[in-house]
Amino acid sequence: MKETLQGVATVKGAPNKQYEYLILSVRADESAPLAYQRLREHAEYGKWELERSLLYIGGGRRFWMRRKVFRVQGTLDIR
Repeated sequence: MKETLQGVATVKGAPNKQYEYLILSVRADESAPLAYQRLREHAEYGKWELERSLLYIGGGRRFWMRRKVFRVQGTLDIR
């Protein structure tokens, strides 16, 4: 199973909401229950949500997960 983390992207129509994407690629010879278990773990512990999934003709799968990026602004004025 291959995992790729992509940077922050802006969603059309909502310029203030930015998301971070995680792409999980599963080969055809890997078990589906193991892939689903990895998805559940990312969703539960990493606050990821499943945005899209794709099943290829050869049996491979690809899952796109996203989570909102919170921008924190400092409140202290240090000079």
